[in-house]
Amino acid sequence: MKPVPALLALEDGTAFRGTAFTPAPFTVAAEVVFNTAMSGYQEVLTDPSYRRQIVCMAAPEVGNYGTNPEDAESDRIQVTAFLVREAARRPSNWRARRSLAEELEAAGVPGVEGLDTRRLVRHLRDAGAMRGALSTEVLDQAELRRVALQAPDPNGLALVDEVTREAPLELEPDGEERFRVALYDFGAKRNISRRLRRLGTRVLVVPAATPAEQVLAWEPDGVMLSNGPGDPATVGHGVRASAELLGQVPVFGICLGHQLLGQAVGGRTVRLKFGHRGVNQPVVEVASGRVAVTSHNHGFAVDADSLPASARVTHRNANDGVVEGLECLDVPAFSVQYHPEAAPGPHDAHPLFERFAALMTGQRRR
Repeated sequence: MKPVPALLALEDGTAFRGTAFTPAPFTVAAEVVFNTAMSGYQEVLTDPSYRRQIVCMAAPEVGNYGTNPEDAESDRIQVTAFLVREAARRPSNWRARRSLAEELEAAGVPGVEGLDTRRLVRHLRDAGAMRGALSTEVLDQAELRRVALQAPDPNGLALVDEVTREAPLELEPDGEERFRVALYDFGAKRNISRRLRRLGTRVLVVPAATPAEQVLAWEPDGVMLSNGPGDPATVGHGVRASAELLGQVPVFGICLGHQLLGQAVGGRTVRLKFGHRGVNQPVVEVASGRVAVTSHNHGFAVDADSLPASARVTHRNANDGVVEGLECLDVPAFSVQYHPEAAPGPHDAHPLFERFAALMTGQRRR
């Protein structure tokens, strides 16, 4: 197949050229972000938190082990487009069912290779994540920049309703039932419910707009607030439900759920310059100084100075000091900005699920 030229133009006028490795023509526009993971690209592609984002992988070759149905974190590819230095044509793994190109093609999602991804990552790190347009049809830099500027501003972008489920789903525990947990689906990765079920948890996955009283009527032992895409300041129904649940049952928030808990206790969220996306982010537990290497995907964070005295910061990012965890001092609730369920990523933070189980067990005894 003859290479088809592709152009990426950022809103600040910077441009990058490459070639399409999926069928053309196409023209798309969205926020452009980068991920520093060396593997886990299928989980990245299917993570609902990447909804409406053009994702650039920092690893030089992507697609080596192909894709398979078991590793998807949702029922579809969520990214707007995928940028790599080089896409592996022939996957080498016994679990592979498709190549990276075949997976993207089946979803109708553009893939472009041959860009100087190192330069793109450095530019986004220095200038910040920004909107961009990717095209095989519009190859004039100035014209494509105008397309980029027409994309929605990430600040104030509401995306949760695009990824949440429409009706509740009840999942059986693995083995003997120990707990009942209501999982708010703000764009939940599948591995969250897997981790809960392995603890012997019956999980009720509920739509993002489910009122707190409806969740409490199911009589859960705890509530999980999931990850999800977009600006957390737009998820008002999630903040209200979180506030109403505090003190009723133990609450555990992950990523967007962490940001919603921060707002529920009276704090505010801010947009980061380029965010944290990858599986190699060091997080420090404030009380012990212990460091965990963790999986991240977020462009917003809780402002520590906005938190009330009833909440305290429990974890910070070792690189830039961003708040990575908080806990309430007056009610059983805590949250982390990163992904303890991993998928992809290291498993350093898996014990947080046991902490949640202990919290639920403690509440039962009262």
